[in-house]
Amino acid sequence: MQTNELIDLLATGAGPAPRWVEARRLLPMMALGVVASAAGALAIFGPIPAELFATSAPWIKFAYAGGLAAAAAWLAARLGRPVPRTRAPLRTLLLVLLAMGLLALGALLVSPADARLALVLGHSWSSCPANVLALSLPALAGALWALRGLAPTRPRAAGLAAGLLAGALGALGYSLACTELSPAFVAVWYSLGIALAGILGATLGPWALRW
Repeated sequence: MQTNELIDLLATGAGPAPRWVEARRLLPMMALGVVASAAGALAIFGPIPAELFATSAPWIKFAYAGGLAAAAAWLAARLGRPVPRTRAPLRTLLLVLLAMGLLALGALLVSPADARLALVLGHSWSSCPANVLALSLPALAGALWALRGLAPTRPRAAGLAAGLLAGALGALGYSLACTELSPAFVAVWYSLGIALAGILGATLGPWALRW
């Protein structure tokens, strides 16, 4: 049998490739991941005082974590394909980080010089990254499972994207329990927790996503 004949035989009746398969795998995982992180944060740390919702602090956290989650999900979906095109989602991810960095810098510049370190450290700098990482673990397991059902050819990069997505979802849940008010705190310590989740995902990717 000739090669072309074999290809024609295998393609017979195959039908069109399924559409939106990445979304069908990633979106339910994202919903479960954010519910798990929020439930964990509320059960362990308790909710933030209701009056904080009248300030910008929790909304900045929600916007930052949500924006990173959307960009990381886009990146993960692209890396779930055999020939990924990652420029656009990477650029979006960097823009979200840049926007948060500029907001943090602006908040520091309008604050007295002797108060800036306190704004960066807050009262929970030593525990925040670990809390975000811990709350991201259910989402990380789900993200790796979702990508395993796709066709990633760059497992370490796909694992990194899964970890960043999970870290952002963990940060989103943690925002419901975190009483820190400074954008500078969020830009540094939330980002560190998300980065740790990304590193963990990149470490697990070659093992969890191997074919």
